[in-house]
Amino acid sequence: MIKDLDQKQCSGVLKNNYIGNLSYISSNRPYTIPITYFYNEKDNYMICYSGPGHKINAMRKKPEISLAVNTISSPREWKSVLVHGSYDEVDGGTAKLYLHEFSLGIKSIVLKKELKDLDYISEFSSKIYNQDIPIVFLISIEEMTGRMRS
Repeated sequence: MIKDLDQKQCSGVLKNNYIGNLSYISSNRPYTIPITYFYNEKDNYMICYSGPGHKINAMRKKPEISLAVNTISSPREWKSVLVHGSYDEVDGGTAKLYLHEFSLGIKSIVLKKELKDLDYISEFSSKIYNQDIPIVFLISIEEMTGRMRS
């Protein structure tokens, strides 16, 4: 039976995962790509980062985005959350603070779920190339909905 998730259940799915599918619009076409994120439940935002490129250019022009996160145990047992929000780029010292929060948060989730103690951000995300400074952005959450089947 398929049921709606309440806000607490949606938050639970988001805070216990770190990979989702980011959707954005570019040239009037939708794009969806996998992305690593960290969900700050207390302040209700998600931290992400990327190198420069197509998605960053698109989100700078049209900041309305969505992120889907799923936990799938089997075709008959799953949870899915859809977040609607906006792209909010941060830079300088603020970006470093968010990137630090991102790194500590992901390491904690990976340790809890996968029993791996990671040392470096590159062990769970591949977006830092040749010591380049990544583009750090927040997804300011405006709405989240979820469904489950059990």
